[in-house]
Amino acid sequence: MLMEVLKAILYGIVEGITEWLPISSTGHMILLDQFVKLDVSPEFWEMFLVVIQLGAILAVVVLYWDKLFPFHIGKKNWLDKGIFSMWFKILVASIPAGVVGILWDDELNALFYNHITVAVMLILFGILFLVVEKYNGKRKSRINDIADITYTTALLIGFFQLIAAVFPGTSRSGATIVGALLIGVCRTTAAEFTFFLAIPAMFGGSAIKLLKFGFSFTGEELLILFVGMVVAFVVSMLAIKFLMGYIKKHDFKVFGWYRIVLGVLVLLYFMPQMLVAA
Repeated sequence: MLMEVLKAILYGIVEGITEWLPISSTGHMILLDQFVKLDVSPEFWEMFLVVIQLGAILAVVVLYWDKLFPFHIGKKNWLDKGIFSMWFKILVASIPAGVVGILWDDELNALFYNHITVAVMLILFGILFLVVEKYNGKRKSRINDIADITYTTALLIGFFQLIAAVFPGTSRSGATIVGALLIGVCRTTAAEFTFFLAIPAMFGGSAIKLLKFGFSFTGEELLILFVGMVVAFVVSMLAIKFLMGYIKKHDFKVFGWYRIVLGVLVLLYFMPQMLVAA
């Protein structure tokens, strides 16, 4: 039991860091599973990979509560129309990935949930980060605040999130940030919108996985999930603050290079297995 809890702590740390940095949390979790396996059923493991993200997303809710909650209660009750409008844009952006996830979640997992896909997408989006940042260096951002994001822009960003929903290793935050940068959104606004867009995506994805798994947890399974989520929450708080401070002075190129190097290492590590399978 103690060993499984320690493993859950490690998974929570990895989830908290990689969920918000554009380097693919799912990709890192799949790779970590090769070296540190939780002694759980395949069904619990599949659910755990998604539901642990609830801890990470709660960090966004805590850190950005003032920008997320449109109702203000006090001496004068009022509704923040800007925040209310933002939520409709987030819902629009969530449509592509939401529809695909509900209709074809199991089929997509069977097709693409493997090391080759993770490695290839790490490399491809790493290269894309470098290309986009070079391209952006020659122009000024035209969208510098979430309030300036239109419904059309939100939907376009949503299609980039769809890519991440289909291909593990893409990184949901990485895909949406790349999409936002291409459209002309500045780095800090792109990152914030990505954080907010994760809220319905993660809650929806977790709900689907929990319903499929059922709620018949053993005591050990419940403890593992709880510990992973709590650690992911704490580490996410630190990771989000680090990222927002970092991108105010730097671009995303370092994450692009990291993805490329990691993707190559993954291919080299699993090459013997792929050759044997061939």
